[in-house]
Amino acid sequence: MQMEDFKPFELRDKKVFDRYFNEESPEISELTFTNLFMWRHKYRPLWAREKGCLLITLTPGHEIPFGLQPIGSGDKKDALNALCRVLEKGVGHARICRVSEDFVRRHVNLEQFDCTFDQDQSDYVYATQDLIQLAGRKYHKRKNQVNRFFKNHTFQYWKLDIERVECFLDMQENWCRIRECAEDPGLLSEDYSIRDALIHFGELDYEGGAIEMNGRLEAISIGEMLNPETAVIHIEKANPEIPGLYAAINQLFCEKAWSDVAYINREQDLGIEGLRKAKQSYHPHHLVKKYVVTPKP
Repeated sequence: MQMEDFKPFELRDKKVFDRYFNEESPEISELTFTNLFMWRHKYRPLWAREKGCLLITLTPGHEIPFGLQPIGSGDKKDALNALCRVLEKGVGHARICRVSEDFVRRHVNLEQFDCTFDQDQSDYVYATQDLIQLAGRKYHKRKNQVNRFFKNHTFQYWKLDIERVECFLDMQENWCRIRECAEDPGLLSEDYSIRDALIHFGELDYEGGAIEMNGRLEAISIGEMLNPETAVIHIEKANPEIPGLYAAINQLFCEKAWSDVAYINREQDLGIEGLRKAKQSYHPHHLVKKYVVTPKP
């Protein structure tokens, strides 16, 4: 097996990916079809099947390609070895990133591989009812933000449907104008990904929610089921000029879309200090720890 055996990621592959993800019941936020599809222009995912598993490589920007942990019910130890051989042969360096702690424990031979904890990519997971109720002293500040927003603003919450996709696109365009996405490559890439996900609403499995104020959508959130007890939030955007709006869309989307789900995975902080503080301020139930796995010399 070699890199030439890997195929580009396309919408028509969704049924294949869904089958492997259903076998896996993944816990890391990367492992949904929607996530891989919407970020495919940034990460350029390639995939192949080997040893009864799905193998995926990503190539962000000009970085050296890396693999994700093998997915499916096949022999993951053999699949991991196969993926490392492909990367070593194809790019001269084998690196498997964003690997869950559970995968490391069950499928990685520590005599053969080095495993390095990656805090920046580890996922924050919250008890859903904590995010809905915001009860107790530790949520006092967030509860006040939401209550002030509810008291001071007239708004309506909408569930995303095919008729409101255009409104969601308009809201994202306005958000990008405020945040000057054209001047920030990261925000510009994110804008492209959000637009791609919205354009393909109906073909993907995510749900969306939005807050409308004065006839215009001012906040949106997009998420989907990650495994039977956890939903993952891929996107959350709000007009930064409206106080409390981010806290409100967080609380409302959890309440309206995910109240019957035990946990919410709100993805990683990417090592961005402000984002880390914001995620920690919601007091995660636990962290899905991720590792970088590399073959020992």
